[in-house]
Amino acid sequence: MVRTKINIKNLNIWFGDVPALKNLSIKIYVNEILSVIGPSNSGKTTFLRMLNRLNELETNFKMSGQVEFDNQDIMKMNVELLRKKIGMVFALPLPLPLSIFDNIAYGARMHGVKNKKKLQQIVEQALQKAYLWDEVKDRLDVSAFKLSGGQQQRLCIARTLAVEPEVILFDEPCSGLDPISTAKVEEAMLKLKKDYAMVLVTNNVKQAARVGDSTAFFLSGELIEVDKTDKMFTVPSDKRTDDYIRGKFG
Repeated sequence: MVRTKINIKNLNIWFGDVPALKNLSIKIYVNEILSVIGPSNSGKTTFLRMLNRLNELETNFKMSGQVEFDNQDIMKMNVELLRKKIGMVFALPLPLPLSIFDNIAYGARMHGVKNKKKLQQIVEQALQKAYLWDEVKDRLDVSAFKLSGGQQQRLCIARTLAVEPEVILFDEPCSGLDPISTAKVEEAMLKLKKDYAMVLVTNNVKQAARVGDSTAFFLSGELIEVDKTDKMFTVPSDKRTDDYIRGKFG
């Protein structure tokens, strides 16, 4: 049986008087990748940032409705704990100005892990899960800035994994990467879904089709439809979805 990890009910978000999301209801499931597509200003990133409460960093943020993580209202959860459980990988890889090892160990240390052997184990496991270990295992003391863009993005995935999240959010993680690096990040995502729930916001419709188990189409702050990806990309329910997928606007 498919288990719901995040349940969103009648979510509305405003920044000042400007609506960003309108009456959104959607579920995110364990062991699945939900691709989120739509043109600019459709609400995709606002939706993603809501899942680990980044929107509230904006002073004019307002919301109504409910977002539940494992049946808990996320607005009542400790925000640091929430962001540990729901990790985020951003569009641009942002390594810390530290070694490869210390980039991965950083989060674990922040959460109180001091034992060197335990840290080594965490770093190795995270790099293996991000499919980067074989490429960096002999140079863990080298600056993370010496890695290629694609390797830096997988390093950021590994850094997220090191604090043992349950959900991983990806905000256009391949937007600045070449096709080979993109393929490696996608391969890592596909293998990771056996252990996590994942949400991928992407402007690349073909990427959404390649990796998403389900796909949601957003337009002007509204969820137009969500369905299994193969159905969405062959017989979408709404003509606007079909037009967007075919590149008629966006």
